[in-house]
Amino acid sequence: SVTLARLHRAGELRAIYVPDDADEAMRDLVRAREDAVGMGTQAKYRLKAFLLRQGRHYPGREGWTLPYRRWLTDLSFPTAPQHITLQEYRDTIDETERRIARLTEQLRHLAPTWRWAPVVAALQALRGVSFITGVALVAELGDLTRFGHPRELMAYPGLVPSEYSSGPSVRRGAITKAGNPHVRRLLAEAAWAYQGIPRIASGNLGEQTAGEVPRHCRRILRFHRSSPTRQVVR
Repeated sequence: SVTLARLHRAGELRAIYVPDDADEAMRDLVRAREDAVGMGTQAKYRLKAFLLRQGRHYPGREGWTLPYRRWLTDLSFPTAPQHITLQEYRDTIDETERRIARLTEQLRHLAPTWRWAPVVAALQALRGVSFITGVALVAELGDLTRFGHPRELMAYPGLVPSEYSSGPSVRRGAITKAGNPHVRRLLAEAAWAYQGIPRIASGNLGEQTAGEVPRHCRRILRFHRSSPTRQVVR
């Protein structure tokens, strides 16, 4: 205690960040959705493992698309237990998807009244950051002003290189991963999304009807679809 008192007097102690009740509640909701996503992923792995054991292979490109789901519906097995197993796996996946949808809707309903709603909206201006990513990052990080430098922010989730240095020898290795794993995963996923070329026509603008899209925007869309530079840039 004496040592702590001396460090405090010297100004060498920093107070830890404690989220308030509203911030912690939002973080719990975000993590509940993350848990649901994880359970859905595990359920899909189990279903694919079951199909692999039965020697059933999807002839097209794998992925949870509408044709793939139709293929699952049309599958037939020689015994009733196999049919039940397939249906139970599918029911688990359907339930987790409904749960994810419910939690996402609750986040969209509650986020606008949250005190960090402007920060969430500002983060979505960055490419690769969707609403879910933005609200999850803010829920995990809290008050961003507590980080005095970007290096401190990157050190919090363990996204800084490890270092093994002695004297004049400087050796750096992989990232430390010594921090918040939720933030680390979110930033990694956002970085992967950022590196891709955005498809304008498949976004919200492309989903609108022709009468709702301004004329100059429709010209940009037509140019984007026909421009050969799309392939060149890739």
